[in-house]
Amino acid sequence: MAKITLIGFDGDQHVIDAEPGKSLMANALENAVPGIDADCGGACACGTCHCFVEEAWRPLTGEVEYMEESMLGMRPDRAEGSRLSCQINVTSEMDGMVVRIPEFQM
Repeated sequence: MAKITLIGFDGDQHVIDAEPGKSLMANALENAVPGIDADCGGACACGTCHCFVEEAWRPLTGEVEYMEESMLGMRPDRAEGSRLSCQINVTSEMDGMVVRIPEFQM
């Protein structure tokens, strides 16, 4: 397991035991983290699992592929570190990772 902290826009912290091999989105949903809506169920088709990965952890999250880039391009709150949590595959090396959740999901 990897302990990952998801911080809501309101500052509430949700520390989850994330299972490696599953997406960050799936782990967040299984732990009822508010703000990760995942309307498309992880198909990279909606952008409602948007999150901001803190800089130190970005190299571990993999490259942004074309579909994710397209979805992120529609986010008015896109910023440095923006990712779709459905596209981040959790690994044990992510133990301690910190992710922020935007104020509004689309």
